[in-house]
Parts: sequence; structure tokens; C-alpha cells
Amino acid sequence: MTTIVAPPRPPGPPGGTPGPPQPGQGGPPAGRPKKPAKPKRPKKEGGSKRRRPRGHWERRVNLKRLVTATAGLIQRAWGFTAPVTSVIRAPGWVALAVGLVAFVVGGRLGWAELVVVWIALASMLVAAVVFVLGRTSYQVALDLARLRVTVGEEAFGEIAITNPSRRALLPSDATLAVGEGLATFRIPRLAAGASHSESFRIPTQRRTVLSVGPVRSSRGDALGLLRREVTWTDVHELFVHPLTVNLDGSSAGFLRDLEGTPTDDLSSSDVSFHALREYVPGDDRRHIHWKTSARIGRFMVRQFEETRRSHLVVALSSNLADYGSEDELELAISAGASLGLQAIKEGKDLTVMTSGGVLRSQTGMRLLDDCSRLEPVRDRNLIADVAAAASVRVPDASVAVLLAGSTPSPHQIRAAAVHFPVDVAVVVVRCVPGIELARKTLGGTPLLELGGLTDLAKGMRAL
Repeated sequence: MTTIVAPPRPPGPPGGTPGPPQPGQGGPPAGRPKKPAKPKRPKKEGGSKRRRPRGHWERRVNLKRLVTATAGLIQRAWGFTAPVTSVIRAPGWVALAVGLVAFVVGGRLGWAELVVVWIALASMLVAAVVFVLGRTSYQVALDLARLRVTVGEEAFGEIAITNPSRRALLPSDATLAVGEGLATFRIPRLAAGASHSESFRIPTQRRTVLSVGPVRSSRGDALGLLRREVTWTDVHELFVHPLTVNLDGSSAGFLRDLEGTPTDDLSSSDVSFHALREYVPGDDRRHIHWKTSARIGRFMVRQFEETRRSHLVVALSSNLADYGSEDELELAISAGASLGLQAIKEGKDLTVMTSGGVLRSQTGMRLLDDCSRLEPVRDRNLIADVAAAASVRVPDASVAVLLAGSTPSPHQIRAAAVHFPVDVAVVVVRCVPGIELARKTLGGTPLLELGGLTDLAKGMRAL
């Protein structure tokens, strides 16, 4: 038998202070040293940061996917039901809603009157469905006699409708959109292969661009509960050009006078001879003046003055603040278009600047088309601003015509004219319908008061 004797206990420190704890006497187990305590981090001012709960971002992603999937499902469902819901008009939705309420309330409360209302509304909707059933197979052609007319000219068009199917088509209504208006006509019953045509006239009292079309056919019940529409044609644009006058033989004598006018700039090749100078390397030998060179014993070459090619700038204010009425603006547009057409006809460079920007002037047709599209503005670019923009865009202009109404003061007119260099011939045309034609001078700038478009040719001769 073996007896296990415990090792002697080590003596404690003097003074009776207890020694280190022994195994089995409390404290950490033998062989595991005690870990030092970690220092506490000081808390940040404003409180500790709130942590997101676990799975928060996953829930957000799942919610987003759910919303996206639901929206896609609703969109597909709406696209599937669109052919049905598109034929229901406002009275039809009202009848459908009232019928459903009458059915639910009458059934729960046992009110026979509401049930009768539901039966009546349901019968009306079912009867309306009969009028919109079936497929309409028209062939529709929209033809305008002219796509461009002048103010006051009549514009005509025709709509031809053909039934290409092998069965007769029931009568229906057709509509034609003309600008903001709507023309309605009746399509009779068409047998297989039959045709029907409708002619129409479009009034053109004002300069504009009219959208003609599309042609739509519609079928529905007499109460307007259901109506089915089909679009058959595209939209055509009808340009109503402003009135213009021919200025041949009377226009802009000043334009013709400026053609070929010499400038102060010297050039080595042009048509206007200026002087002789000594030859320097690089000069064109074709310009050597041989007689003078032989007489003085040195090569002498001709020097030329650069001549000016007429460049007409039409600065047209389209801001209603520069006009007393819309008739003044229309007269200014017509005068500017007439001057522009004459410059294009004579082969001169042309720039037409308005409050809304530059108009196309490569051809007369493009100029008139942009004049038809020109819309008045109210909040930017008075005549002085238009003149400033034109002088920057066309620094080599030879003639500038400023067009405005009766509103600008003499100070504003002078402020607009001074934007152009001194070598530019500036003319101001004040357009006021009804006044007598008069030529005045305002601070050295010619001022033409124009009361009618027919006076423009006479006024240009007086400049």
C-alpha cells in the first residue's frame, strides 16, 4: 500500500502576510496565469454609435427586389388589360363603379332597389360591348394638296378611306386633328372593296406651322360608355409662310452700292488696285509691274485693297415687349423675310438673328419655314440684345437692318445701333401698321417708319 504525502507548504512572508494562493485554495487554476485587465476605451462625446441589427441590409435588398418585382408585375398586368381598359370612357367607369357598389351593398343589406340598379347598369355595359366588338380594317390615306402656303391662301386636303376586307364594315366616326382643333366626319357603311373620301379646307389667316393629323376612327355606343379608337395616319406639317413682297429693282440700293466697296485692309491679290511696293521674297511673280521695275531697276509688285462682299444682317426682335401688338410683330417678320429673300436671290451672304436664335437662311424655303415656326417670347432678348448678339456672330457684316415695333424708345434704338462697327451701314425699321411711310434720322442712323408691307419697296429706295 502506497502512501502519498503532500509536499510541505512553503513558509509565508514574514509578518504573517499570506503567501500566494495554492492550488485548490481559490484563484485561477494552476498553470493558467491571470490575464491582465484591458483598459476601458473612453466614450465618445454624443453617445455611442448605434449598430445595425444583423440582417438589416439583407432585409433592405429583399424589400427592394420585392418592390421591383411587384412593379414589373403590375406593368405587365396593365399591358395585358390595356386593350380592354382603353375602350372604357369616363361615363363607363362611373357606371362600373356604381354598379359594383350597388351589387355589394344591395346583396348584403337585401335592398332590391340597389340590385335593380346593378342589373340596369350591367345591361347597359353589356349592350355597349356589342358596339366595340370586331376588328376594323380600313386603309386610310391623308393627302394635302400643298405643304406650304402663304397667309391668306387656301389649303385643301382629302381623306380617302377604303375597305380592303371581304366583309362589310359598320358605320363609324372619324376625327382629324388640325392644330389645336378637331374635325369630325362620318364614315358610312362600306361594302367589301368600297371607298369613301372626304375633302376639307384649312383656314390660314395667321403665320404658323399646323400639325394636320392623325386620322382616327372610333366606334362606340350612344351613351358614351365605351369607345374604341384606331389611329390610321401620321402627322403632316402645313407651313403657313408670312406675307412677303418682291423687292427687285427697288430694294436695297445700298446693298448693291456696297458690293465691291474697298476697305482699309491691304491684300496681295484682289480686284481693286491700290499702289506699288518693292518686291519681297514670297510675293507672287504674276503681280510684278515690269515697266516700273525696268525704269527704276528694282522689282516692284502691285498691291491691292480688299473689297467687301455684302453681308446682310437682319436683327429681328421677337420679344413682344418691343411691339405694341402682335400685328406689329407680324409686319416686322414679313419685312425681314422680304429683305432676306431678296438677299438670297442676289447671292449675298445673309444672317437672320432673332430673340430666339439664328434662322436658317441657306435657301429661301428654309428661311420662310423658320419664319413660320418663329414664336414670340416675353422674357428675354430685346432689340438691343439681338443687335449685340448679331454683331458678335457676324463681325464682317456690311449692312444691318434692325426690326422692331413702336415700343422701343429713341435711346434704346441708338443703344442697339451702336453695337455694330462704324463701317457697317445700320438701318432701323420701325413697324407700326397704319402709319405713313417716313424716313428719319436718329443720331446719324437712318430710321424708316413702315406702316404696311407694300411700302417696303418704296422705303428701301429712299435709303
